[in-house]
Amino acid sequence: MKALSKKAFDSVTAMFHDVSGIRLGEHKLALVSGRLQRLAQEAGESDVDRYVDRLLNGSFSAQEMRRVIDRLTTNETYFFREPQHFEDLERRIAQAPANQEIVIWSAASSSGEEAYSIAMVLADKAGRRPWRVMGTDLSSTMVAAAQRALYPVERARMVPPPYLKKYCRKGTGKYEGHLLIAPELRNRVHFSEANLMQKLPDLPLFDVIFLRNVLIYFENDAKAQIVRRVLGQLKPDGVLYTGHAESISMLDVPVRALGTAMHGHA
Repeated sequence: MKALSKKAFDSVTAMFHDVSGIRLGEHKLALVSGRLQRLAQEAGESDVDRYVDRLLNGSFSAQEMRRVIDRLTTNETYFFREPQHFEDLERRIAQAPANQEIVIWSAASSSGEEAYSIAMVLADKAGRRPWRVMGTDLSSTMVAAAQRALYPVERARMVPPPYLKKYCRKGTGKYEGHLLIAPELRNRVHFSEANLMQKLPDLPLFDVIFLRNVLIYFENDAKAQIVRRVLGQLKPDGVLYTGHAESISMLDVPVRALGTAMHGHA
């Protein structure tokens, strides 16, 4: 199958930007072409440009459009990424009132590693305090993967050994080389779909929100919209964690710095 043309690339990435707010530049041409070629084959279309034409003129069902959005959403993550935030989280858990529920949101949860990392810290450090974790993602495929909670062991390289032993189950047989998150954590972490560029679903107010390694894909106006929308779900004394490579200091958003990539309401 021939590669995606520049014209088709521009058309499909414009559509993707309209739906997700994410801008895929020309440096992503090879990635987009490869993923669309596989989708075209799965849909029984031998020409990737014709597949794009059919997609954009409505010849396919809405489910096919959802598959394209899922495939074009980049999801690369691992457990306990950027560990300074988890160290800060431990401190905040220790300072939380004894009987107050701790509610945390992984706002771009991808395949769930971040949310389950949060859950491990809570299970270990919260004591008798009630807690729950919510994870949301644009991609229905990623939400399903997070709910499955089965991961290649190499993604767990940053998991502290005591947590690995206590909260992860080693796969055997056909699951050799994988691990499964323990059911006592899976039962307290809930995943659903949400598009951060649109009106959010009905969510509670959170003590802590992780919004990490997602803003980098957006233009400044969209970044500001997302941060303001997410801040609306943060308790007055809560903390918002962003990715270490994602500065929001130049955005017109009502936040104050609490530390490196840590923010509170202004």
